[in-house]
Amino acid sequence: MKKNMGTTDRIIRTIIALIAVYLYFGGIVTGTLGIVLVVVAAVFLLTSLVSFCPLYTLFGLRTCPAKK
Repeated sequence: MKKNMGTTDRIIRTIIALIAVYLYFGGIVTGTLGIVLVVVAAVFLLTSLVSFCPLYTLFGLRTCPAKK
């Protein structure tokens, strides 16, 4: 797996994931939508940790700087 996520992208995904988890565990978002939100947050955190997004590969995107 080649890295295809830059630092800014990883930080934004982590912040969004943390907000989503807060909304769920704070009781602001509940039910099915809350569970979906937590799953999406987990995916965001996982992709941020490994610096690889499978969707980016499908669409040919890359947010990390090119190596020289």
